[in-house]
Amino acid sequence: MILSEKKDFLLALLAGTISGLTAVALFAQSGFLISKAALLPPFYIILILTAFLKLFGVAKSASKYAERYISHRVTFSLLEKIRLRFFQSLQPYAHSLLSSYRGGDLLTRMTKDVDTLQQYFLRVAYPPLVALLVFFGTMLFTIWFSIWITLLLLVSVILCSIILPLLWQKPKEITSQQHYTESLTEYFYGLTDLTVAGKRPAAEQALQQLSLDFEQNIQNEEKQALKAQLVNQATALSTAFAVVILGAYFVTTGALDGLYLAMLLLIALTVFEVAIPLGTVPLHKAKAKDAFVRLTAFDAAAISTQALPQGQLQTVQANNVSYRYPNSDFQALQDISFTINAGEKIAIVGPSGAGKSTLFQLLIQNLQPSNGEILWNGDNTAQIQHEQLWGQMGIMLQHNHFFSGTIKENLLSEKEAGQMEQLLEQLQLPFSLEQEVLENARNLSGGEQQRLALARVLLRDAPIYLLDEPFAHLDSSLTTHCTELLLTLPQTVICITHKLDALALFDRIFVIYEHQLVEADHYDELIKKQGIFYHMQQLK
Repeated sequence: MILSEKKDFLLALLAGTISGLTAVALFAQSGFLISKAALLPPFYIILILTAFLKLFGVAKSASKYAERYISHRVTFSLLEKIRLRFFQSLQPYAHSLLSSYRGGDLLTRMTKDVDTLQQYFLRVAYPPLVALLVFFGTMLFTIWFSIWITLLLLVSVILCSIILPLLWQKPKEITSQQHYTESLTEYFYGLTDLTVAGKRPAAEQALQQLSLDFEQNIQNEEKQALKAQLVNQATALSTAFAVVILGAYFVTTGALDGLYLAMLLLIALTVFEVAIPLGTVPLHKAKAKDAFVRLTAFDAAAISTQALPQGQLQTVQANNVSYRYPNSDFQALQDISFTINAGEKIAIVGPSGAGKSTLFQLLIQNLQPSNGEILWNGDNTAQIQHEQLWGQMGIMLQHNHFFSGTIKENLLSEKEAGQMEQLLEQLQLPFSLEQEVLENARNLSGGEQQRLALARVLLRDAPIYLLDEPFAHLDSSLTTHCTELLLTLPQTVICITHKLDALALFDRIFVIYEHQLVEADHYDELIKKQGIFYHMQQLK
């Protein structure tokens, strides 16, 4: 990314180098002017030296302004690229992120890690290069006066930029901010439940402790950075003191003209201004490395790139599909196999925890099978681009998001108003299209939310509808009514439900029991078999 800004990068490097060298030249000229003036030279010499002094002062100010302007322009450009790249890396996994990462963790990556990485140029890549060029130019100048003082400056800069920073290598990984952000996010999500359960004071106390730990870690980090800078400052002052001692000795031996001693002293004091910040480079580099790893973690999995084959939906198949959740020995599904033909109406039932919702997540590609494969018209869906596959599906989840806006806006459809109103009427929703919906549909009941989500799905005219518990908040009468409406459609329908009403209307019923597909047939045939489904019906 920095190389993509190579023009501004080189300009900033040039401006920074000129700023550093003119600062050195300004103080060198001041030292020389003081020494020269003590010898009472002709007045025009003083005027010429003073003119150069002002010239270096103007050049220093102008180059410093240019350096700040250009380097920050590079930084803001990098910030744009970092954020864009991060969100592009998130996009392919957006549907499953919250099943793999905590909300607070994602929030930390979006804010703290992006802010940390944008500082890489200003705090890690840029300062050492400027310091190197400034020291190189300075030593080319001082070597004409004293090779030993030049060697002293070289040893000191190596000490400040390489040896001493090794003491400030990456500290123990600090995760206090991540823990604090994650816990704070969960606290706000669960505030009502915590209050009702009487656990709010304990949760707030735990948050307070995490906040104190976070603050303490920030203070420790700042102290460590300050300590690194103070050590480099002490090195710079020690070097200047050594220049005085060494220079005075060379003056007494005649190896150095005393006229240049003050100049060399001020050069030593000034040139280390660009070296003092180098003490914190390892700290910022370690933080930037951690941030980079976290921001690119989403690139680890392969992205499906194959286009969805053209043609109408013929079959959806599962071949020996099994699934085990990450970092768990729990087998959520075992060897599931079936074939669903176009236009079929399938109900998937089973006790809680049997694996129905996991199967649903596999069918809509929110999860990938641990073993086996799911096929769309004979093609493995794991290889098909998710967006293209979802474009052929009408998906209704257990928990659907509603936006702050109107009923029409929440239907997310470009259909004519008349069609929307007709569908709302069929679903017995007495809403006008301009009726207000609050964020997360707080002004709608659970049953109204489900029927509004169902209307959103049915307006898509997709070849297959997949619905997870679409009638959980409806009474028996509304459940039957909505089921009949759904099953009159020509599309393929796969419906997961706990409700056992109106199941006779489906073409087939899949019974998931203990993470396996144990029965699959029409309602009447399953009742005749008097198997697991029959006993479920007896217990309802």
